[in-house]
Amino acid sequence: MDNQLFDLTGKVALVTGAAEGIGFALACGLGEAGARVVISGRSKERLQHAISKLTAEGLAASGHRFSVASAAEVRAAIPAIEKEVGPIDILVNNAGIQRRSPLEQFSEAAWREVLDTNLTGIFLVSQQVARGMIERKTGKIINVCSLMCEVARPTIAAYTAAKGGVKQLTKAMAIEWAKHNIQVNGLGPGYIRTEMNRALTEDPQFDSWIKARTPIGRWGEPADLAGTAVFLASAASNFITGQIIYVDGGILAAL
Repeated sequence: MDNQLFDLTGKVALVTGAAEGIGFALACGLGEAGARVVISGRSKERLQHAISKLTAEGLAASGHRFSVASAAEVRAAIPAIEKEVGPIDILVNNAGIQRRSPLEQFSEAAWREVLDTNLTGIFLVSQQVARGMIERKTGKIINVCSLMCEVARPTIAAYTAAKGGVKQLTKAMAIEWAKHNIQVNGLGPGYIRTEMNRALTEDPQFDSWIKARTPIGRWGEPADLAGTAVFLASAASNFITGQIIYVDGGILAAL
């Protein structure tokens, strides 16, 4: 097989929410495949730390601070990024937050915060980036989905609603923009060992349940997602759009 299928040399990739965790791992993977990566986040300090780690590995990386939930910040950030590093060829919508509470006690403010970041943020950033992709007649968009696109757990109703919306938004984006040679797909992590999941990984009962429930028998690591991201960002996936690939250790396949 021609390795050029997976070569991202010369491509510019924007990964949102990439100062740590899954987003950082995806940025690493895309950078190692040759892309110049731009990472975004809301904390200047975390961004600088992440950029330092990426460049220390010899990767071409820079950062831009903005909130995906702010339409004004998104409208300012995307042109600024493209002016600095060039047209965005690959967009990875990774930014997301989690708020846990019983549904009957879930505050409206927390509900809106989760939906604004996890769902509306993808709409805002993708719309802004896609306009340039449409003009250039090429582009790759990867939306980071979740097992909660398919199933639910107690106390995370807002997150589940948002990720269900991301699944359908991915399909809508795919069918509208396919005629412009833009492929839009979802990357669905299983239970991944990240800072956002720290409370779960440190709960012995939940930790045991996840390991027993997952056929591979362990939590995923952020780096486990990088290969699929490179595939979806590369020419190898040129005839794939509107799909979600779950990297979950088999959990959704098991009873």
